[in-house]
Amino acid sequence: MTQLPAAVLFDMDGTIVDTEPYWMTAETELVHSWGGTWTHDDGLALVGNGLEVSAAVLQSRGVDLDIATIIDRLTDRVTAQLAENGVPWRPGAQELLRGIREAGVTTALVTMSFRRMAEQIASYIPFDPFDIIVAGDEVEHPKPHPEAYLTAAKRLGVEASASVAIEDSLGGLAAAVAAGTIAIGVPHLVPLPETGDHTIWPTLEGRTLADLRALAAQKAPQAPQA
Repeated sequence: MTQLPAAVLFDMDGTIVDTEPYWMTAETELVHSWGGTWTHDDGLALVGNGLEVSAAVLQSRGVDLDIATIIDRLTDRVTAQLAENGVPWRPGAQELLRGIREAGVTTALVTMSFRRMAEQIASYIPFDPFDIIVAGDEVEHPKPHPEAYLTAAKRLGVEASASVAIEDSLGGLAAAVAAGTIAIGVPHLVPLPETGDHTIWPTLEGRTLADLRALAAQKAPQAPQA
């Protein structure tokens, strides 16, 4: 009998770690350093975006740097905050990930943050958390495009439709749905709609592999009856 889910694909920022406030701080400081203004709502509007998209928005707000430099500045500032202030884990994320790994289920980290930051976060987890990482600097099209999730499934050798993806943002959830995964939205800073395309869990706290198996079995295509 096929084990379900075939893999569990985790978003990072806002899903495993609460780094969005760190990103907002980095954005605010950078825009202010160029004499512009940046509000909390401006930061919320970028949640879930690819870094190239966010960098272009910062350019439009007066940051006179090229896209690559803006991304490097933001990433450097966020990684510095992680080193200074520690990693703010989202409730239940590490516990769920540990249970999945102990059961031998394949996992991937699928993030629009760049690889160096993704590896930094993964290194803080006190067990081997992921089989692979698909990062924002390794895909051509950022979320909400499905490329990152399709790439993860392909590299893991599994069907996206038999895999669970866990996301916190509108763009990330759209990417997971477009890739055909069994998508779970765990709202954090941005509300997520209730639709038939995905499942909403208010939190990962208390969730286990058994919950993922039950959801995967529920969402699996039904074989036609003879």
